[in-house]
Amino acid sequence: MRLQSALKRRQGLFGADTTGHRWIHGESDHWPGLVLDRYDSTLVLKLYTAAWLPRLDELIKLFDEQLAPDRIVLRLSRNIHSIAEEQFHKKDGDILHGKTLAKPVHFLESGLQFEANVLQGQKTGFFLDQRENRREVEALAREREVLNAFSFSGAFSIYAARGGARGVTDLDISNHARASAARNFELNRLNAAICSCRREFIRADTFDWLSQNAARRFDMIILDPPSMARREIERAGAIQGYHRLVLAALKHLRPGGILVACSCSAHVSAEEFFGVVRRAASSSVDSFSELQTTGHPADHPARFKESEYLKAIYLKRKR
Repeated sequence: MRLQSALKRRQGLFGADTTGHRWIHGESDHWPGLVLDRYDSTLVLKLYTAAWLPRLDELIKLFDEQLAPDRIVLRLSRNIHSIAEEQFHKKDGDILHGKTLAKPVHFLESGLQFEANVLQGQKTGFFLDQRENRREVEALAREREVLNAFSFSGAFSIYAARGGARGVTDLDISNHARASAARNFELNRLNAAICSCRREFIRADTFDWLSQNAARRFDMIILDPPSMARREIERAGAIQGYHRLVLAALKHLRPGGILVACSCSAHVSAEEFFGVVRRAASSSVDSFSELQTTGHPADHPARFKESEYLKAIYLKRKR
């Protein structure tokens, strides 16, 4: 059974301190156009193709029997909203099974608490795929001043704070992001390291802020922008955008500082993305060493080239 195979692949990956992860990752788990995420006792079923709509009852029964969630929430790709509503009377954010829900759900990731807006939030409510990079940031953050650009829910910042960062600055253009980050910090207020870390939120466009605040310096800068190339025709522009973004960020990095540059653009390959970051670093007046590159976490497998989207590169400015 395909579900059993997917569950078996994730066996042993997560302990009691992580209750948010992916159970099914689409085609790479032999479930084309279907994603199933866990947020504690809530399951979120995200469909990218209408082919699954006639089989919703069957899916609900299967997931309930095998995983026994409190509820199952339906999320729909925009391209199938109309057919789901008109032919199957289903809408994005419907609760297909179990208890009603009036607010975001809470879950654990590496012992930290986060909220997920499973009814209306981006993707299925949270960016679960960046878990391993967040853990790496925590390991590198001690005594650093951290800039988290495109900060969204503030998850990278919370990991950095727990890792002993002196201060974290969230930079995002969205007031919604600011509110979400504040709530996530509040959820972890009992952690002494997080409470003692100085926090700042700046509401601004990242490109504009980097160009207009030349005097600000940081010991770690995290760049995790939204996809810059949602279509193949946007690939060249995205590569130029990444180059411009990295160049601007490097000017704010102190000697010994670390840059973490991420991309979730499937139309920009890992080779292209790493290449553009390396070229930006090599054109800088400073010299950099490359610490590592990362890709997909184990619960988001990429088993064929077209499924590869997530990549990150870590550079350190030499003193």
